[in-house]
Amino acid sequence: MAKARADVSKLPTDRLAAQLIVGFFDGKGSEAAANVIRNQHLGGVILFPGNVPDRESLVSGLRTNAANAQRAMKADGRDWPAIISVDQEGGPVARLGAPVTELPAGMAYGAAHDPALSTRVSQGIGAELRALGMTMVFAPDADVTIGVQDPTIGVRSPGSDPQRVAQTAAAQARGYTQAGVVPVVKHFPGHGSVTTDSHVGLPRQRASLDALKQRDLVPFQQLVRSGAPAVMSAHVVLDAVDRQAPSTMSHGVLTGLLRQQLGFKGLVITDALQMGAVDQRYGSGRGAVAAVKAGADVLLMPAEPSQSVAALTKAVDSGEVTRDRLIESAARIVATMRRTTSAQPAASAVGSHRADALALARASVTQISGTCGKPLVSKGVRVSGGTAQDRSRFSAAARRAGLSVGSGTTVRLLGGGAYNAGSGKASGAEGGSGDVMVGLDTPYALAGGPSGSARIAAYGRTPATFEAVIEVLTGKRTAPGTLPVDVGRWKTGSGCS
Repeated sequence: MAKARADVSKLPTDRLAAQLIVGFFDGKGSEAAANVIRNQHLGGVILFPGNVPDRESLVSGLRTNAANAQRAMKADGRDWPAIISVDQEGGPVARLGAPVTELPAGMAYGAAHDPALSTRVSQGIGAELRALGMTMVFAPDADVTIGVQDPTIGVRSPGSDPQRVAQTAAAQARGYTQAGVVPVVKHFPGHGSVTTDSHVGLPRQRASLDALKQRDLVPFQQLVRSGAPAVMSAHVVLDAVDRQAPSTMSHGVLTGLLRQQLGFKGLVITDALQMGAVDQRYGSGRGAVAAVKAGADVLLMPAEPSQSVAALTKAVDSGEVTRDRLIESAARIVATMRRTTSAQPAASAVGSHRADALALARASVTQISGTCGKPLVSKGVRVSGGTAQDRSRFSAAARRAGLSVGSGTTVRLLGGGAYNAGSGKASGAEGGSGDVMVGLDTPYALAGGPSGSARIAAYGRTPATFEAVIEVLTGKRTAPGTLPVDVGRWKTGSGCS
């Protein structure tokens, strides 16, 4: 930390402020990320689908882009790794597609309830991200969901049992760290138990601090103890601590609760500052100053980074924020990146962990009605529901297993809608019926339908997911997963095992 502090202390104040910012960038060109670092002097960038080349050039394009960004960092006089980051939780929140190994959502890890497997899978996908030049991943999700009333997190959460979520998220963070990518645990102090989507509005958490310590805070307490290097804040007002400001802008939450009470010493990263919950109230300038004063180290995606830099520089000049406060955060960033980031694996690592994806899919698939361990379909299946891609993937897996497709047992895929941040609606709640019902997102829709239907929760829509589902439908395997949430009359922990 001393060397990091000495290094960043040489930067002028405006460059110190820019070092705290991770911004978005335009385009897919080989210098796209480098130009942001070179011209705006930011600490790093975040990738979105618009920055990702097509499948044929994804690996070479991203590796080149990241390498150029790191060279720009050094040319800018900053001899430490740039933050090259991405949202890649798996399931509905995954910015990188094929040939990167496709994984199910966080709820699949909770249903499998196998920390060793969670670590192995996360280490594998972490190695793929590192091979692409990524140095930070915004995962895992450590939110404890309240179930169907949760409009934002849903299937991204490992479940509603705080201990299961804690064990799962800690295992995932361990795997990413072992792969040399900085994992960012999210969203402190918890986003799964509020009923407003922070992409569009400002949620308010009304529970007492004692109640939160028994639920939402449990995973974060364990992750702090296990040495998680970074935590992302939530744009949620925590009434028990600060009734005025969202957690991202609250000194009582980020410094008082997270750092002083829980003892967290790592990086505090804001959720995206251009989200409606904070940008509409603060803007890029005032929001950056408020977040830094609250205790944040990394300012993620302010709508106008130049305004954030100008406001922070002015705040230092006026004495509202000390220069030492900026040095503290910049040094913490540099020390974390140097300590965690490992050498880049070969390009061949990308897409090489499909066996791990299948192992997770097999471990997580959950059957809550119908006879366990016995065939649930005839020699043929007729599939409905889901998306066109879902039906295509299901049919391909069925044919590989020797089933005819088009007639026979009716299989209804539930959860056809893709994740839509800001929709204000929980995914996977769409209904339907069939001889067999398969939930592809959250499993809540399985609560409905005919009493005689077999019900399977899959928590994803990857090729491996459908292969694992078909194995259960044909009786080749007994579904080992257990429900990580309540689904109608089926309680958390229900399943064939």
